[in-house]
Amino acid sequence: MSSLTAPAAAPPPALEAVHLSKHYGSGANRFDALSDVSLSIAAGECVAIVGKSGSGKSTLMHVLAVLDAPSEGEVRIHGTNARSLSARALNRLRNREFGFVFQQFFLNAQQSVIDNVTLPLTIAGQRRGARRERARDVLASLDLLEKAAAKAITLSGGQKQRTVIARALAGSPSVIFADEPTGNLDSATGALVEDLLFSLNREQGITLVIVTHDDELAARCDRQVVLRDGRIVSDSAAPVLEEASR
Repeated sequence: MSSLTAPAAAPPPALEAVHLSKHYGSGANRFDALSDVSLSIAAGECVAIVGKSGSGKSTLMHVLAVLDAPSEGEVRIHGTNARSLSARALNRLRNREFGFVFQQFFLNAQQSVIDNVTLPLTIAGQRRGARRERARDVLASLDLLEKAAAKAITLSGGQKQRTVIARALAGSPSVIFADEPTGNLDSATGALVEDLLFSLNREQGITLVIVTHDDELAARCDRQVVLRDGRIVSDSAAPVLEEASR
């Protein structure tokens, strides 16, 4: 009997787009936001999706994050086709697997910082004591614990964005989507927020997908995917993939 065993199968990508298209309207009024986009993002990767305004980069992020459905094609999350999931299962997966950091903070200005951070845990049905304990832990890790009781409206721009990151981390996501995360910040504060996001990727292995038109921010990522008119025109991983396939 042979002692040899088959090698373990490679884990599926964290995110996979398979021939995605997204269009709005019909006939002469049809607009193709995405056209036949295929993309695979491994767990733990740090990827920048780059392009000018109107290139389709935010649309791609929304479809990958199952915030919007494609017109054609598939989105697979850890190997699971999103189309195979019920609306309830999809909401649960999105809440548990994904964290979101947007240029517009989308904080409830009149609520406390801790109440904003616990929002995804509240949606998940976690009991109040546990979700507030988790929020305090995350806020402490971001040097924001002293602001836990403060209303969000009183925070500086940098503090608001760190609160958004704390909210994104509250549910222990495997993937963070960041859409122009430093767009509303001055350069010094923006650099601090960038450092924080990249440290989460390096130290915690969180897959990081950043949508940006900022070439300097994109250059800090491991990989840059460039969109134009709804199509991928460049992927810095492509030469590596081609070499590996020879």
